[in-house]
Amino acid sequence: MPRLDRPLSGLLPGGLLLVLLLLPQIAAAARLHELSGRTMGTTWQVRVVSDAEPARLRAGIQAQLDEVVAQMSTWEDGSDISRFNRADAGSVHGLPAAFFEVLDAALALAADTGGAYDPTVGPLVNLWGFGPDGERSAPPDDAAIAGVMARSGWQRLALDRRTRTVAQPGGLYLDLSSIAKGYGVDRVAGYLDGTGSEAWLVEVGGELRARGRKPDGLPWRVGIEQPAPDDRRDAPASGDERPQLSGIVLEPDDLAVATSGDYRHYFETGQGRFSHTIDPRSGRPVTHGMASVTVLHTSCMQADALATALTVLGPDAGYRYAVERGLAVLFFVHDGDGFQRRMTPAFERQLQP
Repeated sequence: MPRLDRPLSGLLPGGLLLVLLLLPQIAAAARLHELSGRTMGTTWQVRVVSDAEPARLRAGIQAQLDEVVAQMSTWEDGSDISRFNRADAGSVHGLPAAFFEVLDAALALAADTGGAYDPTVGPLVNLWGFGPDGERSAPPDDAAIAGVMARSGWQRLALDRRTRTVAQPGGLYLDLSSIAKGYGVDRVAGYLDGTGSEAWLVEVGGELRARGRKPDGLPWRVGIEQPAPDDRRDAPASGDERPQLSGIVLEPDDLAVATSGDYRHYFETGQGRFSHTIDPRSGRPVTHGMASVTVLHTSCMQADALATALTVLGPDAGYRYAVERGLAVLFFVHDGDGFQRRMTPAFERQLQP
């Protein structure tokens, strides 16, 4: 049985900015089941309109997510990805269909973004103190960065689609945490469709996807949280904080929503403030002013990975990339003591009047 009490990797989970608007339920909503559980070091929640037994639905949902963990969790010694990461140079590995699909999508995005997205960036994230080894008191030196980069890089991977295999070039460490959670959402969505469920909203650690309407005829609604200037990972929690909504409300029917942000996650030393978002191309934290990125897409797997890629690309290059590809994206950018928001035309078209 996979262990589900730890994240897919040492990377901090994305999707920090999404807040479900829990509208009042009415008596006619008896077929609306609210299910929940744990996976990938976070929680999952599903609201589903179905005649099926809730216990059966919950077991089926958990089984879908457990399969993702068993194949793609770097925390599980026996997972497919962990075995690949430990393997000898030159060894060839047959991959399960799900693992191959996710890795194929990750490498395609890496190529399309010129390496701004890279599923081998995990060791660099760890080197900078944002991984399982814990925080640093000072940034790593140039030699340490160069050493890790020499063993990393998506270009070192070659997939064989005919045989569904991949070779370990030697010392390469794969980490799919920036895409696997979104894939898990898609897997659950597919499972619910297969059960004949009438409508559903699936959320895993802040990444979500929705279809149909609730029994009262109203759409699923999602509010996007406004970053707050004093948000930071070491701020004390009072226990009664309330998210500050941005005023942007989405009704994501047949759409997924994923968010990536670094405004809460960084460390500071006498040498400055260092973002947890590492640019794989330089091996160093990004220095631009991006605070968060929210992506709408038909695939949660794609939305999840794109949110990470656009966070690395930054406000200018990321915006151009999104507009050129017709992506629906909302950017929050640091602006003095506050934040400025910027939307692509495709995102603006999704807003409710």
